[in-house]
Amino acid sequence: MQNPPADIRTDDLLRALREHWDLPIERLTHAPVGFGDHHWTGDGRWFVTAARPARSFAALAAAMRTAASLDLDFVVRPLPARDAAPIAAFPPHYALTVYPLVEGTAGEFGQEQTDSDRTAMAALLADLHGSTATGVPVFDPSLTGRAALEQALDELDRPWTGGPYSEPARRLLSGHGATALREVLTGFDDQAAELGAGTVITHGEPHPGNVLRAGSRRLLVDWDTVALAPPERDLWLALSDCRRAREAYTAATGHEVSQPAMDFFRLRWRLDDISIYVQDFRAPHEDDPDTRTAWDGFREYVAAVAR
Repeated sequence: MQNPPADIRTDDLLRALREHWDLPIERLTHAPVGFGDHHWTGDGRWFVTAARPARSFAALAAAMRTAASLDLDFVVRPLPARDAAPIAAFPPHYALTVYPLVEGTAGEFGQEQTDSDRTAMAALLADLHGSTATGVPVFDPSLTGRAALEQALDELDRPWTGGPYSEPARRLLSGHGATALREVLTGFDDQAAELGAGTVITHGEPHPGNVLRAGSRRLLVDWDTVALAPPERDLWLALSDCRRAREAYTAATGHEVSQPAMDFFRLRWRLDDISIYVQDFRAPHEDDPDTRTAWDGFREYVAAVAR
């Protein structure tokens, strides 16, 4: 996020890091990276994340335990706290994780990828999907904000008053967007029922923004969505329609990439983001760089779903 969170005081964050991780950090610097969670660097040695768990604190803790247990050299693992847990609650609604600060260059979500980039990711994901761990969360295909999205679609006939993007969001959906969304949601439920159970450990968001380039190495960060799922949960983002990368993945794993599964996970990503954006635009908010980024994403995904 570009702006530091208004409800986190630096002194309180430093105190929590000393209490839970026994880290005598003297200086925290907000890092304007990513979207959704908030990040800081500490004394040039640590990378601190404050996240609002998408589903529950327990689910996020299970994901972080899985990441910490993976025996793969490209995994940037969370550091255990004093109680050995890789996560700590930070009232009123955040969860803290701490990582070693790794030197490297990250990409950006949506960044153009070459065939070589995608083929390299195919090899990395083949290793991840072939790994094992205990206690791995199981992917839930349902939309995190489904109920809130459907409520919003039922309330398009009255003003939305949360902030400057509330009424523009309502007007956007009041046109063809609402009808298209309802139709797509019905089809989405049918596809989710046919998806089948998770079979491999997936990262969940292996886009360029979560890949650090450190020399010739690629490192995967941001493991809060790790879960057992079909491989295509990762492959649609990392490989897209690159034939060379798909063939490399199949050669490494024996798994033939399923185009219907790729399409499902692409659709789910869009619908999940739309549901989150709708909640944010109906809630109190300001006109700032983060909200403008959300607005651009919202318009793009509503248009994509309408098509």
